[in-house]
Amino acid sequence: MIAAVAAVLRHPSLWPTALVELRRFVPDGWWRRRPFLPVPDQAMLRFRLVTQYGDPDHAPDGDDLVSWLRWCRDENRRARI
Repeated sequence: MIAAVAAVLRHPSLWPTALVELRRFVPDGWWRRRPFLPVPDQAMLRFRLVTQYGDPDHAPDGDDLVSWLRWCRDENRRARI
């Protein structure tokens, strides 16, 4: 996971998109449940890893994350048009 985050940190233009997508992965009412931090839902992350790699325990690849964030950014821009 650290390598994936480091890959995103090397692309400052993707930081706003990364924050938007992180918010989309965080469950509503996160402040009511431990660990009382806005962390993504583990079930959703496992689902995404299965759909991407076929293995819920596969570590996210940094290049894949950057590509996905670019796709998200482009789709969000298209949706605003």
